[in-house]
Amino acid sequence: MTSEPQSRPFPVKMIRSSDCLRAGLALFIAILLLSAHVALAANAIVRDGDTLQLGDVTFRLDGINAPEFDQICIDDHADPWTCGIEARDQLTRLVGGRDVRCDDLGPDKTSRKRHLGICSIQGDKVSLNQQLVRLGFALSVDGSTKARFADDAAIARDAWTGLWKGCFVAPKDFRSGKKDGALIGAACRSDRDKEIRAALFPEDFAAPAGCSIKGKFAARARVTFNVGIYHLRGCPSYPAISEPERWFCSEDDAQAAGFRKAFNCRSPRGK
Repeated sequence: MTSEPQSRPFPVKMIRSSDCLRAGLALFIAILLLSAHVALAANAIVRDGDTLQLGDVTFRLDGINAPEFDQICIDDHADPWTCGIEARDQLTRLVGGRDVRCDDLGPDKTSRKRHLGICSIQGDKVSLNQQLVRLGFALSVDGSTKARFADDAAIARDAWTGLWKGCFVAPKDFRSGKKDGALIGAACRSDRDKEIRAALFPEDFAAPAGCSIKGKFAARARVTFNVGIYHLRGCPSYPAISEPERWFCSEDDAQAAGFRKAFNCRSPRGK
């Protein structure tokens, strides 16, 4: 009687748990890298001179710095003007209701609720970032990409275009309340230094339309790694802030600028 050949088990290669862990980690990193450079295209909402909202994502234009929405500058006639509002209006005109495409460069280190982006109108070769600098309504700053707009800024400065025709402080100095920051622009005069600074940082600081959140710089805010405190309508502290140093249109804007909510604005625990 001939015995049937015994079947041999199919060879199985054992996979170690450490190999699975490494493979999973590599896949996770790859997904993060891909998502950080995903391009979004949609109808844009202009938030301020260098911030756009596309759908649920808010982008800060990388490599540039435009005046804050509530920032005041001096024009070429030595008169104060709302340069932050003008910068926003310039960006609105550039967008013109058309679809905007933003290359997502990942979260903004200054505000995790925003992303950095190089944004342009669908079909345009020149980004909105670069156009704003060319028009003189934004400064060129170090960004997260290799794109730099220093040459465009030099052209705008030499032609006294946009902000450069007057006198202003860098947006980063305005955001931090640095009243002794360098004065920039063709209309700056050393013999009028005190008067110019008083105009750039007025005590009677009128609120831009639709922006009712009051901000005050405060040393005690540094405990929570902030530069100031913001106060909402209805908060007990709101009426007492008679000379706000910043105005914000939303809590997101205030938090992105480094301000925390006043403690007396918060809901009691358990509610």
